[in-house]
Amino acid sequence: MNTVIVGAQWGDEGKGKIIDFLTENANVVVRCQGGDNAGHTVKVEGEKFVVHLIPSGILRPEKECVLGNGMVIDPTSLVSEIEGLAARGIAPKGRLFVSDSAHLVLPYHRRMDEQLESLRGKGKLGTTGRGVGPAYVDKVNRTGLRVHDLLEPKELRSKLEVRIEEKNRLLSFLGGQPIDSEEVVHRCCEAAEFLREMIVNTAIWLADAIREGKDMLFESAQGTFLDIDFGTYPYVTSSNTTAGGAVTGTGVPPHRIDRVVGCLKAYTTRVGAGPMPVESAELADLLHRSGREYGSTTGRARRCGWFDGVMSHYACLINGFDELAVTNLDGLDTLATIPVCVAYEWRGRRLSHPPTSAAHWQECSPVYKEFPGWQQPTSGVRRFADLPDLAKEYLDALSELTGSPVHLVSVGAGREQTFLVE
Repeated sequence: MNTVIVGAQWGDEGKGKIIDFLTENANVVVRCQGGDNAGHTVKVEGEKFVVHLIPSGILRPEKECVLGNGMVIDPTSLVSEIEGLAARGIAPKGRLFVSDSAHLVLPYHRRMDEQLESLRGKGKLGTTGRGVGPAYVDKVNRTGLRVHDLLEPKELRSKLEVRIEEKNRLLSFLGGQPIDSEEVVHRCCEAAEFLREMIVNTAIWLADAIREGKDMLFESAQGTFLDIDFGTYPYVTSSNTTAGGAVTGTGVPPHRIDRVVGCLKAYTTRVGAGPMPVESAELADLLHRSGREYGSTTGRARRCGWFDGVMSHYACLINGFDELAVTNLDGLDTLATIPVCVAYEWRGRRLSHPPTSAAHWQECSPVYKEFPGWQQPTSGVRRFADLPDLAKEYLDALSELTGSPVHLVSVGAGREQTFLVE
């Protein structure tokens, strides 16, 4: 079975731990889009691993992982991530395959990202500064460099010199510092030699894997409402984070996708600017004081709010979720009552779907329905049957709001803290 895992909110839903759990019964994990602006955190036997470019499936030694053509990859960051895993006993070489069609994130993309964000002033988008947006701009503008360019050092140098000259003129105009051409060329050539054996046409590799009957997981970065088309534009990322991105980002035909799993938290979080009707200072204070909800990539404190049934239902509609994985249920353990957003009020109207305009979405007020809290610790639960009855009722309510059954529940970061709904 080929399964797509999609974030149903604004990213940070805990997809890494869900992918890690489902990888036990899969052969291959495929990353479809995005760059190292995403981060997945998994705890294995008490040890914490954070991956940014490589799928969390790499933590299981017998599994193969693929970085698809829809990604934008900083070659130096990828080498650093591979070396970091190897130093901790995880060996990606021989199990990691990188698309020769994926675009490169280069130092000038990061510099452009930082400079453009600083010039936005109060209108900042809240980017991670990792160069992902500018790399996708070059891709669409047909001026980007791709992974296969790393395999031809002479051509790579020639292309880089032209691009860096162009970018330095633009950086100078924007008031930024120029990029050292020789340093970039040197770093890229070093990375090229390290990565050379991993670079393949992954569309062909995946087609062969399908013919061999291998089970695959397709992993999207970020979440539905950071999608460039369906998210809270312009407060979005620069790629398609929805289920369709698994097709365009890998070259796997649509009819080869068997199942779509939506991953969401038992509440709502987001990082960066943009609308968030359910935002709650009370919940944010509770979660932050318990050491939760800090970004794995930036370390920024996440904005926190109650579960948003309006956006979650819309995510189900767009992605066609067959089932849900609900994470961080234990974050609500101490609450006597738990508000859940069941509709929006906007300019005197009741909305069951979010508006397209981010400005209009910002004006929406949540309509809440309150549910009784279970007020019992759940982090030690290992079977669905052992959850408190009120926690089960809460999960039933989320399922009814989204229109999709809950199939997995997570009550902590550890691998053993995720279990099936039976």
